[in-house]
Amino acid sequence: MLRRQFLHTTALAAAPLAPLANDDAAWLRIRKEQFSLPDWRAYLNTGSVGAAPNRVVKATNDYLAQGASYVTDQYPRWGYEPMESHRAALAKFLGTTKEELALTHNATESMNLIANGLDLKAGDEVLITDQEHPSGRGCWFLKQARTGIRIREAAIPIPPKTSDEIAQAVIAAIRPETKVLSFSGITTHTGLRFPIAQICAAARAKGVITVVDAAHLPGQVPMNIESFGCDVLAASLHKWMLTPPGCGILYVRKDFQSKLWPTIVVDGWQTAKDAVKYMQLGCNNRAELEGTLAALAFIEELGADRIYARIHHLARYAYQRASQFSYVKLLSSPNHELYGGMVAFEVDRPDYAPLWKKLAERKVWTLRGQKIRISSHIHTRPSDIDLFFDTLKEVFG
Repeated sequence: MLRRQFLHTTALAAAPLAPLANDDAAWLRIRKEQFSLPDWRAYLNTGSVGAAPNRVVKATNDYLAQGASYVTDQYPRWGYEPMESHRAALAKFLGTTKEELALTHNATESMNLIANGLDLKAGDEVLITDQEHPSGRGCWFLKQARTGIRIREAAIPIPPKTSDEIAQAVIAAIRPETKVLSFSGITTHTGLRFPIAQICAAARAKGVITVVDAAHLPGQVPMNIESFGCDVLAASLHKWMLTPPGCGILYVRKDFQSKLWPTIVVDGWQTAKDAVKYMQLGCNNRAELEGTLAALAFIEELGADRIYARIHHLARYAYQRASQFSYVKLLSSPNHELYGGMVAFEVDRPDYAPLWKKLAERKVWTLRGQKIRISSHIHTRPSDIDLFFDTLKEVFG
């Protein structure tokens, strides 16, 4: 019933198998009906924080109001409770079990829980790549400062042409002293998709602990954690899954949970079952988790495969537009299977300031830095991408 009601109120009502990835009109109607983004905003920065659909905002606000009234006998919090139904719903979508899933606030928190929970000693090596997010690096450098572990980086070819290039660059860097391998599932600055299962299988064969920074995976590309074969995984949900800000997960493989200490605990942590022991963080706002369930329902009712296809269609369009400029160096792979919804590039100009100024005037919001990243979601219009590149041409010629 809920699915039929949802389809009835959107552009999908007239065509159950639509919208197709390139049906701009249908997706535009969904933007207008389901999101609060004004027409004048070109939001191209889902890779940082997503734009929550209206129903997600409503579910969050409604629960917050209900909690403030105490009309039920339920605490409006999480952080002590096991949140069984929430974990089960997310586990089903992410391809794991609720016993292996803990709720956190973001991938950064989860990565720190992993780094701080591992028993490593001076001289142990943690291998990362030169494409890691600052938060995916920072936790290990803190560990190094406190314990004397050694950190080494594997250089990834940019842009790669095949997934084997990526895998071999990582696998070849593993040494006998390597105890942990930590790498991104999708890199934040270049949008590059790593062959997670291939890398993890090779690392496990060498007895190396595998850590996946999956901040960008949920909601951007199809994923199944069990198929990855990793020991632990960190992810944010407030990017591509369109939840309220401050929602993340930590996956810890069942037979690895005895090897990862919890970092933040409450009394009774010794007897906590499964991955619950990693999410006993004290009082937190449960309204955000109700918003997360609403976001999950939104994705499932609209159709995850439709969403993935639309996101990728827009990314390929952004890649095509970027490739038209002689002074643009694409960092994303020419093989479109190696990116999902993010395309990154550099501009051969010494000063980006005029570009940022003009984009701000035109209300185009994208990630700023030496590496420029276009990240699109279902609310993104092709005209938003055109506006960015038309502005680029106007500023730099």
